[in-house]
Amino acid sequence: MENILLGFSIPFIGTAVGAALVFFLRDKITDFAQKLMLGFASGVMMAASFWSLLQPALEQCESSLVGILPVIGGFVVGMGFLYLLDSFVPHQHIGDEESEGVRSSLPRSTKLILAVALHNIPEGMAVGVVFAGILNGDTSLTLAGSFALSTGMAVQNIPEGAIIAMPLRQEGKSRASAFTMGALSGLVEPVAAVCTLLFLDNASGAMPPLLAFAAGAMLYVIVEELIPASQAGKHSNVGTIGFACGFILMMILDTVLG
Repeated sequence: MENILLGFSIPFIGTAVGAALVFFLRDKITDFAQKLMLGFASGVMMAASFWSLLQPALEQCESSLVGILPVIGGFVVGMGFLYLLDSFVPHQHIGDEESEGVRSSLPRSTKLILAVALHNIPEGMAVGVVFAGILNGDTSLTLAGSFALSTGMAVQNIPEGAIIAMPLRQEGKSRASAFTMGALSGLVEPVAAVCTLLFLDNASGAMPPLLAFAAGAMLYVIVEELIPASQAGKHSNVGTIGFACGFILMMILDTVLG
């Protein structure tokens, strides 16, 4: 149980570390740095979606079209789930000053926090699914691999924490307030992980579609928001470099520790 609690806490710590940068950096993140961080986060999530989620899901299925249908179905439902959240939850797209996401009268800072919360739901679900598999004796998943996923999520949460805290500071909030709000945006992730773990208790037979569900939800966030934000305007090549660095880091964590 201690390992599970630690695994669920690590991603939140990453968000808090990123938010803490508000105490050390200038009041605004440069476009160059934001593109780099968004690209890095998308690279980590892309690699984690395959090595930590889809690959273990496919390893539990027969090597045939019929055998992998549960994985395909889970993947599609996961993307659809995030599509619905993206369509109905008011939020401000990260890195997009003009987009209002779902139209509402909420302050921009609140919509930014909701945007990160949307990102953290599939990430928390992914961590919860993997640790649930460990508890249920799934041999395609390892404790080291689960911690690799948690660590990867924590690393990519650092820029997300900063991207929330710095604009809040720019809007006139104190550094302490901006840090608190940025850090608290990461609480969605361990909550989603705990809810997923409780839901999946004694559900080992359903692991392939559930792993694929988490992968689909994460990939929706990557393709819909992170990659477009990292490629918009100037410095798009920096976003691509950040993606490559994040992908390589997560690939190393998953293959070495997993």
